[in-house]
Amino acid sequence: MWGAFPLYFPLLEPAGAWEILGHRILWSLVVAGALVVIVGRRAQVAAILRDRRKLLLLAAAAAVISINWVTYIWGVNNGRIVETSLGYFTNPLVTMLMGVLILREKMRKLQWVALGIAFVAVVVLTLDYGRLPWVALLLAFSFGTYGLLKKSAGVGPFESLAVETAVTAPFALALIVALQVAGHGTLVGNGALHVLLMISLGVATVVPLACFGAAAIRVPMVTIGLLQYLAPILQFAVGVFIAHEAMPPGRWAGFAIVWVALVIFSAEAVHHRRKVLRELVAPAATPTA
Repeated sequence: MWGAFPLYFPLLEPAGAWEILGHRILWSLVVAGALVVIVGRRAQVAAILRDRRKLLLLAAAAAVISINWVTYIWGVNNGRIVETSLGYFTNPLVTMLMGVLILREKMRKLQWVALGIAFVAVVVLTLDYGRLPWVALLLAFSFGTYGLLKKSAGVGPFESLAVETAVTAPFALALIVALQVAGHGTLVGNGALHVLLMISLGVATVVPLACFGAAAIRVPMVTIGLLQYLAPILQFAVGVFIAHEAMPPGRWAGFAIVWVALVIFSAEAVHHRRKVLRELVAPAATPTA
């Protein structure tokens, strides 16, 4: 579903990125709020609202994910689908780097190798684009920051999204009204289908998140990490084969270097997990006297 977003957001035109963002926040609040009630998480939401630290962390997360959303929507609707996919290809490496710089986590040798190769890829792509791939970098760093804030808050996905969208909903509503008053809003005068598509933003945002949350408790994290590459792979395929975005040789080279970095990163993660599991199982298998 996340991989199909580049096909979905153009359907919302003539709405611009900021209007789509406003509606995405408002309708996500409606859907997430309904799910909180249906799955019985009202007590957890109330607890978050009483916890100043968690509330501030989620407010910061809401601001960061809003930047991520509007950047992605703008990129998709302005012929930069391939560049948006680059942002999500590099996100695991950016997240790893943030863990080192902010959480003081230690990286293993092959992780450093993967990160170095990814840096080379950014240099190659910068030379090819004639500029920094700022859409990709902004997506990667904003989503990495979002993940860091969510990890620090330590709350469930439904109540988290409900609180995040509730925090930003007043700004989203003000944005929609301002655009409508200024004559730039598209909700009125573009037919019932356009209205329904804008309302569907809530479902389109919350349903993939719900699926991810359901998978997280059923599937090993290493498997989930590898499966998450499906989204940028599908986005890249949409950009190249459906939207027919330009892919000169230098761009192919840059993406190839990124993919090499991700193969090293993923293989090292799988190997390390298996090693840790063997070490945990070995003592239990050792017979006692």
